[in-house]
Amino acid sequence: MSAVLEVTNIKKSFGGITAVDDVSFDVREGEILGLIGPNGCGKSTLFNCILGQLTPSGGEVRLDGKVVTGLRPSELNKLGVSRTFQLLQVFPKLSVRENLILAGQEHQGNMASRLVGRSDAGLTDAANQMIGFFKLDHLAAEPAGGLSYGQQKLLDAAMAFMGGPRLVLLDEPAGGVNPTMLSDLKERLVAINREKNATFVVIEHNMEFVMSLCSRVMVMAEGKVLAMGRPDEVRKNPAVIEAYLGH
Repeated sequence: MSAVLEVTNIKKSFGGITAVDDVSFDVREGEILGLIGPNGCGKSTLFNCILGQLTPSGGEVRLDGKVVTGLRPSELNKLGVSRTFQLLQVFPKLSVRENLILAGQEHQGNMASRLVGRSDAGLTDAANQMIGFFKLDHLAAEPAGGLSYGQQKLLDAAMAFMGGPRLVLLDEPAGGVNPTMLSDLKERLVAINREKNATFVVIEHNMEFVMSLCSRVMVMAEGKVLAMGRPDEVRKNPAVIEAYLGH
């Protein structure tokens, strides 16, 4: 199984503080990789170094074997890298369908069309397919701002997968979602992985969610990789238990 993403010896320092310290890992094609760790361990900083929001202090990032270290988010988007943020990125006054069309335009790099008109750039059919896949049919014409928080999270995830990205990074998709919607979200993520061979990385604090969703889990602590393995291996790792609970 080939690696879609390869991260090698990534470092990020802010003054005298090292937030990410010599982190290396890969993400294999069709894999769901979980990234967990206590607050302040460097997860989000690592994400931002991979995705171009921050420039690493050292190390290398490769996408399908091509060095992409330091590329801007817009450049990575054109190469098929998509992400969500901890804070929702939906447009509340636009319908669910319109949100998906705009997301598809962004992934294609058609930013100009977002500024000068409401053309769907030929993405209506793709948006309708994604609406059906994420079971949002009954909400397709509704303004996103009128959806429940959990439904907006589902829409946010669907937007990240518009255009069939090569790699998706999900930042705390389960945060604040009630158990019923969380089950729906997990079901849809599992389905898009199995049916479309989608490859993605999930940062998450909800241990039950990430352990049941991901095939491998990487644990960070104090900016370093503490453990990597199957969920059952990570769950029993004494170093992981100590990182979360102390001695």
